[in-house]
Amino acid sequence: MSDVVRIGSRASKLARTQVTEWLAPITKQFPEVRFKREVVLEGGDQDRVTATLAEVAKTTGGSAFSTNQEQALITGRVDVIVQSLKDLPTTVHEGTTLLAPPGPREDVRDVLCGATLDTLPQGARVGTGAPRRIAQLLALRPDLELVPIRGNVPGRLARATKGGLHAVVLAAAGLNRLGLMPEVHQILDPAVCPPSPGQGALGIQVRTDSPAARLLAGTGDPQVDACVRAERALLAELHGGCSVPVGAWGRIEPDGLLHLNAAVTSLNGTTQVTAAGSGPVDDPEKLGYCIAADLLAQGAAAILAEIRKP
Repeated sequence: MSDVVRIGSRASKLARTQVTEWLAPITKQFPEVRFKREVVLEGGDQDRVTATLAEVAKTTGGSAFSTNQEQALITGRVDVIVQSLKDLPTTVHEGTTLLAPPGPREDVRDVLCGATLDTLPQGARVGTGAPRRIAQLLALRPDLELVPIRGNVPGRLARATKGGLHAVVLAAAGLNRLGLMPEVHQILDPAVCPPSPGQGALGIQVRTDSPAARLLAGTGDPQVDACVRAERALLAELHGGCSVPVGAWGRIEPDGLLHLNAAVTSLNGTTQVTAAGSGPVDDPEKLGYCIAADLLAQGAAAILAEIRKP
């Protein structure tokens, strides 16, 4: 193959940090290959930061944070995409493949910065643009006023102190990667607030059967791969994406089994269905489908149908 592999990613500091994290072991494994970075701007990077993820997705006609990168991959501008797996649709473009994510997986949990749930005053303004986080927070604190915000992690973090908000909700993974965990006031229990499917893992996307795909085959972590495959299978079975309030948390416990918790919550937080189960690590999709079926049997379809109304 060519001795140059072009890596596409978003322009943010977090995106660059994720590429650096992924490249650290890869460059040692393939010292003869030169890896070149290419910045690809997404709709979620360019639109107003007060728009919700669902609004941006409608504007771009795809994912708020992956559509343009995928197009750059398909057209050959880049050979590999490195991004947050939670931002990727459950069905990738024809002719492309998701490789197993590298390990270990970063912290999957959501965090509150600025205050804790117990110390937030009545009617507090909390910033997040993610429907899942909005729904889960309202299920715990229906008095909260959820304010849609987006943008890079430092900018959202600053809103908790300088932007007229009492707190913001962020992913622990991004804060960890940027060295900002001291800003966290509360880590939310993933059994109560399951994260976005794929949260904390890197999505490594290549053109199927390309030289880069052949080079990088086998560089991922099988255990991380099993966990995120279960989560994404559940999300696919529910016909969900980043604009619907579906949370899923997969992990391999000391018993050697793959465990999966999931929740679907109405946007106003008043209705929530949850399910949990375990299965063999070598069949993660089956576990995802089974937990999705449990959620659907409890009424998840009605919750999601209400959310999808125009």
